[in-house]
Amino acid sequence: MWCLLPLAVLLLLSISPTETEVVQSMSKCVGFLLDETPPQVTGILNNSRILNQNRYKIICQTHNNTRRFLTLYDTTNKIPVFSAYKYRGGKDNHTGRPNSDWKMEPQVRKYRQASNDDYKNTSNYDRGHLFPSSYGFDKSDKVSTFTLTNVVPQAKSFNQGSWSRMEQEVKKTMDDLCYNNNDKLEAYVMTGAQPSQGNKLKNRVNVPSMLWTAFCCYSHRNDKWIASAYSRDNVPDKAKDHINTKTLQELYNELNKTLVVFPGSKCL
Repeated sequence: MWCLLPLAVLLLLSISPTETEVVQSMSKCVGFLLDETPPQVTGILNNSRILNQNRYKIICQTHNNTRRFLTLYDTTNKIPVFSAYKYRGGKDNHTGRPNSDWKMEPQVRKYRQASNDDYKNTSNYDRGHLFPSSYGFDKSDKVSTFTLTNVVPQAKSFNQGSWSRMEQEVKKTMDDLCYNNNDKLEAYVMTGAQPSQGNKLKNRVNVPSMLWTAFCCYSHRNDKWIASAYSRDNVPDKAKDHINTKTLQELYNELNKTLVVFPGSKCL
């Protein structure tokens, strides 16, 4: 029995699904960026090149051996810079939020990423998804979003209030308008967080000062490109707060001209 145990463990590991994959280049994780072109992020990502590869990790978020979305993760602040994904509607539209355990990234050392303990017993903050579970095409997509490399500390009422309402409004817009030349639902979405200066959860995880999101798609039915952006400070909601639509240029200006979400595209 002693000699059979390692073989059994190896067999189990060989059939277990890979949850994530850290890659060296965004070109190794295709299908989630418009025209396969990464954003320009001043001081972090320039001309598709990560400027500090020790600090910033490209994660091809994978579940059941299928790549689901892309995250650029900041191991110093222990939050994602952004997550990028292709929205395709959903074949499980009546499937609610799955009951899923929160996962960590096994290819990043534990002390360089957030853990479940960082979010325990915190009454003010949720684990705020960047790629929202509700945007997943199927149950596996939805489950794949429950990784701690896809969330940031987000004020609870903000996450569950105005941000959630905005996500559903954007989802409806994409469902109504974003049909490509093959009449297939397709939109490219990117969601990110602006780190704060020194505000940390459990003295470890940066609490972002602001969250932002943007989408772009070609609407064959309207024969034009459509894009919108949204952002808001990461503070508790007031009653019936609403997040207004911005242009990509307005988001660029708001972020002190440090972020070009869809460079070289027709999305304005």
